[in-house]
Amino acid sequence: MKKQTITLNEQEIERLKSIVRKGQNKARVITRARILLLCHQHKADQEIANTLSVGRATVERIRRRCAREGVESALKEKPRPGQKRILTGRQEAQMIALATSTPPGHTRWSIRLLMVAAVEQGITKRINFETVRLLLKKTNSNPSA
Repeated sequence: MKKQTITLNEQEIERLKSIVRKGQNKARVITRARILLLCHQHKADQEIANTLSVGRATVERIRRRCAREGVESALKEKPRPGQKRILTGRQEAQMIALATSTPPGHTRWSIRLLMVAAVEQGITKRINFETVRLLLKKTNSNPSA
């Protein structure tokens, strides 16, 4: 694979130096700015990697992205793949309201009772134990208290 050369103009250099100097961005953005500045100085990938305590592949990836898509793209975080959310905000609110209500025929809600009630009331078509548990944990709700 051919190594991409990075040549930055004065505005880009000043912007990157500003990012590094201020230190008010995420650590990843600051590291990427440092990588680009060192690439502009024609440092070797392994030397940059050792200097900044990152992998050589990271340096290569940032250099390549900058050459292909520009400085802004090299600084920004690409969207990461992941599982989409199971419940919408409205469904979460309905689940919390359900968890804080009085359970029918019981003294307290269990997670399994909440799962069944959520499906019966049409909040969601299906839901698993862990989703309910994490929602209650996130909202500091304890159905058994």
